[in-house]
Amino acid sequence: MNQYEVLYVITPELDDEANQSVQDKFAKIITDNGGEIEKTDVWGKRRLAYAIDYKTEGFYVLVNFNANPELPRELERNLRNDERIMRYMVTRKEA
Repeated sequence: MNQYEVLYVITPELDDEANQSVQDKFAKIITDNGGEIEKTDVWGKRRLAYAIDYKTEGFYVLVNFNANPELPRELERNLRNDERIMRYMVTRKEA
């Protein structure tokens, strides 16, 4: 298994319950596909470096996880298709 981290930015208009449901959705995708979540770090609402779709803030979430090499592609596909996600980045961490 490889070590990965995913950082994604959720639209700021969502309430706390909707924000949590987005986080739960992607955590479930990781665990359902054989991954293990090591740590979830919620950074909260932060100012963006530049406006994205006229929005100047976003809700940041960083997740560290272990998974097989096929999982990041599936995770990226789901992140790309979710309209509540403004930006995302999945990276492999060196051991």
